[in-house]
Amino acid sequence: MKPFRRPSLRRPGALAAASAVLLACGLAAAPAHAQQETKVAIGISGWTGFAPLTLAKEAGIFKKNGLDVTIKKIPQASRHLAIASGDIQCAATTVETWVVWNANGVATKQLFQLDKSYGADGMVVRNAVAKISDLKGKTIAASPPGTAPYFTMAWMLKKNGLSVKDVKVVNMEPNPAAQAFVAGQSGLDAAMTYEPYLSAVRDKPEAGKIIATTLDYPMVMDTFGCTPAFISANEKAAKAFADSYFEALELIKADPAKANAIMGGDVKQTAEAFAKSSSYLRWQDRAANQRFFAGEFQAFSKEAAELLLELGIIKAIPDINGIVDTRFIK
Repeated sequence: MKPFRRPSLRRPGALAAASAVLLACGLAAAPAHAQQETKVAIGISGWTGFAPLTLAKEAGIFKKNGLDVTIKKIPQASRHLAIASGDIQCAATTVETWVVWNANGVATKQLFQLDKSYGADGMVVRNAVAKISDLKGKTIAASPPGTAPYFTMAWMLKKNGLSVKDVKVVNMEPNPAAQAFVAGQSGLDAAMTYEPYLSAVRDKPEAGKIIATTLDYPMVMDTFGCTPAFISANEKAAKAFADSYFEALELIKADPAKANAIMGGDVKQTAEAFAKSSSYLRWQDRAANQRFFAGEFQAFSKEAAELLLELGIIKAIPDINGIVDTRFIK
């Protein structure tokens, strides 16, 4: 078989001839970007704030922007292990968690902010508990150290004169923690959880109450990032991730019913239930990202790192400016 030669486009009529040849070979049917897609795996959880990433995949936004994305649901406590092993190249998690990962040898850089929690993360307690300081000596269900729920618990306890040493912590992920609490599991005085699971407690007041959320303690915010190696080798893909996320937010505004149905379906919620869950957070568009990384990010990361050091979760504070790359939100 003779090798295929691309006709010169400099000769008159060559463009039409080239198109005819490509069509005959079946090569013109696929859009140009389909041959240039960057394969990448990302790690997330069922947290409501990460849902626009799922929307970007299911609505074809990632693909349109040249990304062939595989989304893997990985608990936050082990997400860094998946990055370290190379199973995933990027992830979504809370701002302080990137501090933990980098301090413990898992090099990553945050690229853009996803969301801020406005009541979507919280501490639930039995109805007999009047205030957080009453939890001294009590049992709290929370994810392991190094995760957002554990950090949120430590933050709330510290703001109320307690530390994690003053309570007994039972390690449970947000979904089972909420289920166990609502079921009245013996021995649980409180639990740390987030949407969509926090709404299970909102809907069953006889089981307990939400004593504090991120409306009271605005300290849960999520970002998306990748390994330095991935970013260095795939700068166009890094920008495509940011652009795709912002496009997903535009789709939510333009067609909320369709978007909520897609995002809710991923966490087994109806579109209406998902819309209610997402009302407790704020997704962050490009302008909000630019404001966040202009000062708030640095201030929060510093305070968070100091608490993580105090908790013994990290042994040293990493260079905060070295774990973020904001080139792609401009």
